[in-house]
Amino acid sequence: MSQDIRFDEEQSTARRAQLLGMTYINVSTMPERPLYKDLLSIEEMNTIRVTPLSADAHHITFGITTSTSQQTMQSIKQRFLDQQINFAIISDTGYREYMLAYNPPKKVEYSDIQITAENNDLLVAQVSTVLDQVRADDILAYLVQQAHRLNASDIHLETQEDHTRVRYRIDGVLHVVANLSPDKYRVLISAIASAADISTVADDAQQGHIAQEIVMADGTKVDVNVRLEAVPTITGIDAVMRLFNLDQSMYNLERLGLSPSERTVIDEIIAKPSGLVLVVGPTGSGKTTTLYSMLNTLNSDERKIITVEDPVEYRFSGISQLSVTTQNSKENSFAEKLRAVLRLDPDIIMVGEIRDNDTAKTALQAALTGHLVLSTFHASSASAAMTRLMDMIGRNPLFVSAIRLVMAQRLIRRLDPATKQGYPADEAAKRWLQQIVDGLPEGIKRPDLTNLTLYKPVPGPDNPYGYKGQIALREQFKLTPAVEALLDNGATAPTQEIEAVAIASGMKTMLQDGALKVIAGETTLEEILRVVG
Repeated sequence: MSQDIRFDEEQSTARRAQLLGMTYINVSTMPERPLYKDLLSIEEMNTIRVTPLSADAHHITFGITTSTSQQTMQSIKQRFLDQQINFAIISDTGYREYMLAYNPPKKVEYSDIQITAENNDLLVAQVSTVLDQVRADDILAYLVQQAHRLNASDIHLETQEDHTRVRYRIDGVLHVVANLSPDKYRVLISAIASAADISTVADDAQQGHIAQEIVMADGTKVDVNVRLEAVPTITGIDAVMRLFNLDQSMYNLERLGLSPSERTVIDEIIAKPSGLVLVVGPTGSGKTTTLYSMLNTLNSDERKIITVEDPVEYRFSGISQLSVTTQNSKENSFAEKLRAVLRLDPDIIMVGEIRDNDTAKTALQAALTGHLVLSTFHASSASAAMTRLMDMIGRNPLFVSAIRLVMAQRLIRRLDPATKQGYPADEAAKRWLQQIVDGLPEGIKRPDLTNLTLYKPVPGPDNPYGYKGQIALREQFKLTPAVEALLDNGATAPTQEIEAVAIASGMKTMLQDGALKVIAGETTLEEILRVVG
């Protein structure tokens, strides 16, 4: 509070005291502020807005505010009959200062969250205790700060009968970090809803975005930039916050861990002026990161790039980005916005997701008319994506010819090279791996598994599970003449048949890619089975 505002408040309080015929005290000028904790409890002082200012064996002076009632003053006089009781009016700010002296705020120690492989109950109890003591903004900032420190991709808030569970997704695996009481979670979800501009009483799923800087109680500044998904459940509102890294330089093809052959395929495809490129996989498989890395590579003054997204996740200079859902707009679908975008004469278009027949056909038409179109699609594999896409667009040789590349991907945990431990592979593991590598397409060298060494994770000082970071399993489905002939045979080909022809044409499957990474000592059999099956 500035000196001028405080001076005006004290002057106003003094005039009010004069009108009431009462004593006025400016507590800011008092040389000392003795505390008399035995006279009234802190709860009482907060409730009745009265605080002792001075006391001796025969006299007590209480400070009151202009909102303290006559009934309260009479009650205090009856309570202290052996002393002479006096009352003096003090300002609201003076009262708050005195209460801070009686009840100073507890200093909250925000210690770093340490994920452990063994009993995590102690950590959960410690973090839960800290979060129960602080304001809602500090909970959000602290959780985001620690999520970034642990390289988590998401924060999950899951309501239970008697608490809300807080979990981080780290390298694709969820870890419990805290349990919030129902009262605390109600305050937190209200603060999150206000920041993300969503409702806490809606019956439907909602999306939002939070981008703000929060200064925590200990002075730490935290940039909170998350995409929020909120869904009502039978026990409350569950929420997932996806963390964003807004450093544009992070999104480039060099950081995707592409093999030389995979990078060559992508470079050849995106160098073409037209066609459709799809990146497919489940939620959290890195599809959007891959697309933005392609866009960042293509971004130049000579090209016009426009994205249509729901919502806009990362903001890039040099690229025009449109949100599908906007207020006061009748065009609130990918297909409608895509048709509008085509009138702006773009060279490259990114469609956040192909969700329906209309969007699929519009994207393919754009790819046929001289545009390079990049998009994502939900499917378990590249071949399954082709089956779904054919179901959407029907038998149309022209559309099929516009598809340049379908790249499926999944993220698996990478073994920590500093701590991983080798062991001789048993015969069952060798037989399983041999069966997979025997199916590799021609041109890819088959490894010798005779004296195969596999590796297992060993916990280290910085990673309790023995894994460090993630790597992608990929399969790149190109429209070769054999594949195009199969898709143009007049009937919908089953996924297995499409995959067999694609492998014969040179495609390596995600399972085969995973097997090669296991043999190379980059990951484990358990990770491949967990993610790919």
